[in-house]
Amino acid sequence: MKYSKCKEIDILVSTLIQQGWSFKWGGKHGKVKHPAVGSNITVPKTPSDFRAYLNFRSDVRRLLRTLAIFY
Repeated sequence: MKYSKCKEIDILVSTLIQQGWSFKWGGKHGKVKHPAVGSNITVPKTPSDFRAYLNFRSDVRRLLRTLAIFY
């Protein structure tokens, strides 16, 4: 399944899904959801910003950091 036109975002989402995250299409963008917390992160389907991958990756890292605090 193709999650984004950006190759790096597509690979990152595939990796997250292999780790147990879930993916759902919603409107124009997809959403990945962490299995334990249930927080959603929006996946840009056609990113126009050259920093879209970096921003998406930082969103994932930020969520994982907050999870480390609560465990």
